[in-house]
Parts: sequence; structure tokens; C-alpha cells
Amino acid sequence: MGDLLFAVVNWARKLGVEPNGALERANQKFTRRFEQVEALAEERGIQIGRASLAELDKLWEEVKRRPA
Repeated sequence: MGDLLFAVVNWARKLGVEPNGALERANQKFTRRFEQVEALAEERGIQIGRASLAELDKLWEEVKRRPA
């Protein structure tokens, strides 16, 4: 896994992408979406810990389709 991450970081640098900033933005985006998934699940009476992978995936895809 470490070799893969090292390669991706080097590739990002070669493309002119600042890896730390890109990772931070990706983490923020994931956190924002996951919080929306939690809220949507609560609205629908779905317990995240008991939801099936299919249910969670459906919520995730719904959140992804929302405008940013």
C-alpha cells in the first residue's frame, strides 16, 4: 500500500497537483458527504450501524447527485 501511495504522490506532483492540498480537499469532501448520508439516514429512520451495504450505497449515491 505504501508503494502505491508513494507512486500516486509522485504522479500528482508531476501533474502539478499539490498532494497535501488535494488530500485535504478530498477528506473534507468525504466528511461533508458522510455527514449528509448520516442526516438522510436519520430522516428516513435508517440506523447506519444496522443498514445493509446496499442501503448505504443508495444513500451515498443520492448524496453524490446533490449539487455541491
